[in-house]
Amino acid sequence: MNRPNSVAVGTIVWLGSEVMFFAGLFAIYFTLRSTSSELWLFEADKHNFTFALINTLVLVSSSVTCQFGVFAAERLQARSTGWKPSEWGMVEWFFLTYALGAIFVTGQVFEYATLVSEGISLSSNAYGSAFYITTGFHGIHVTAGLIAFLLIIGRGFAVKNFGHKEATSAIVVSYYWHFVDVVWIGLFLVIYVLK
Repeated sequence: MNRPNSVAVGTIVWLGSEVMFFAGLFAIYFTLRSTSSELWLFEADKHNFTFALINTLVLVSSSVTCQFGVFAAERLQARSTGWKPSEWGMVEWFFLTYALGAIFVTGQVFEYATLVSEGISLSSNAYGSAFYITTGFHGIHVTAGLIAFLLIIGRGFAVKNFGHKEATSAIVVSYYWHFVDVVWIGLFLVIYVLK
């Protein structure tokens, strides 16, 4: 009988707890929004929707590159066999994923700096608190994902024979990365679209 991989199952269970964590953050956001609707209308207009959309597309595209890395890991190809993307291994796809994720985080930092210069800070009002807490915790999760990618890339270089154990590590990191991307899509819709 084939049993599911215990590392993959454990990761999925852990991600279930992360769903509850972010559900709590969304609840905070919606509760504060419902008690301060005029404030929300005023402060939400300060966001640069186009910039946020481009940053979102960068993060979503990193999910695509991450999945190509998973496909390479599943065929036990740690590194490239040529320069064409069709010949890339897990390491090359995860480097690209890392770069896109780092661009996203840099974009978030830029957005924070812009909003702070416009008077929206963590302590300025309920909107600032809700915005920075929800997006800040997401940013911390993205940064943790970037660290995980570096560890998996390092492992891809360190092992002599890239096997199923290493592939499983790459796959569970991808679960986390896809989860973080889906959370951001929810945050983007709530913060930037549903004003």
